[in-house]
Amino acid sequence: MVSASLIGETLQIHLTPHHAQTPSCSGCLNPCSLIHDQVERSIRDLPILGHPVVLITRFRRLRCPDCGTRAESVSWLDRYSRLTVRLRDAVIRACKTMATLHVAQVFGLHWETVRVLERRALEQKLEALPEAEPRRLVMDEFALFKGHRYASVILDADTRRVLWVGEGRSRLAIRTFFEELGPLRCSQIEAVAMDMNTAFDLEVKYHCRNARVVYDLFHVIAKFGREVIDRVRVDEANRLRHDKPQRKVIKQARWLLLRNPENMKNHEQQVHLQDLLAANQSLMTVYVMKAELKALWSIGSAWEWRKAWKQWMAHAKQSGIPSLILFAKRLSSYWRGILSRVRWPMHTGQLEGINNKIKVIKRMAYGYRDSAFFFLKIKCAFPGNP
Repeated sequence: MVSASLIGETLQIHLTPHHAQTPSCSGCLNPCSLIHDQVERSIRDLPILGHPVVLITRFRRLRCPDCGTRAESVSWLDRYSRLTVRLRDAVIRACKTMATLHVAQVFGLHWETVRVLERRALEQKLEALPEAEPRRLVMDEFALFKGHRYASVILDADTRRVLWVGEGRSRLAIRTFFEELGPLRCSQIEAVAMDMNTAFDLEVKYHCRNARVVYDLFHVIAKFGREVIDRVRVDEANRLRHDKPQRKVIKQARWLLLRNPENMKNHEQQVHLQDLLAANQSLMTVYVMKAELKALWSIGSAWEWRKAWKQWMAHAKQSGIPSLILFAKRLSSYWRGILSRVRWPMHTGQLEGINNKIKVIKRMAYGYRDSAFFFLKIKCAFPGNP
């Protein structure tokens, strides 16, 4: 039986069980006609026409022959819950596109209630996923907060499923992932793509003895741009400090030198770049060396790669440019990870795209107080391909 009344802004709906309907036990779900007593509870439901809705409901407690004293089973209410199932589902759906505080304001709930509902739904979603059996991994980091605080992400390269997210980018930070993965599944890892992060490299080699480390082209070229091209450009600008017009041209050519030739917006930029390189031998050298370094990732044979690698290292040493010689010396210890690209054509581009979406999740919520909850949302947002 149903009756309703409006008290202030709240719509109260009184629900009384029909005497002709036989209730079911919430434990075994079998019909039971033995009534122990009745209790009254206030249940929140979806708003109606902008009014908060409270269901004043009378529930029966049953004397079940199998389960003892139990409450009756109600399909539209979870056990011990003060919210209806449809209100709970509406809140969880809204959390996908709105911040927690905004969802709480829309439904008239406390923000902590919304957070608990969303966390429970995320945990259930993760528990329903099958156990991961990764063969190839991608590892990268993203900025968690301002002040050089980072978090690490590990992705299954085949299914695009985020397997693990943790705060920090040290060996100790990512060790938790390999411990959770276990020795058996670690031994099944064949290749891991990453940037030139020594911590990632050492930890992978320690836990995954059969895995090959593959260094990502984008990160190596970006490092070359920062440590070589920028350094040479600044040195040349300082050398021409008495020739202000020419110095200004070189100082303003940073993005022109770092941009790939195929990404030049117009013909004027191409002409400007050619004139700049023709007028400065050092910039011409490092620009050509960048193109040759990039070409190492497109060689399909190990023997051809070995020949091109030795040639590039020889040219770097013969250039006489200190920053280029230093970069080549540092890069020489990473040659195995670059050579692995021939056998395993992997990159961190998949994870870079996911990192951009992670930034959107963070901005949408205006940041997170609880990093563990943030990481839970990330893993649920990228469950992988079926």
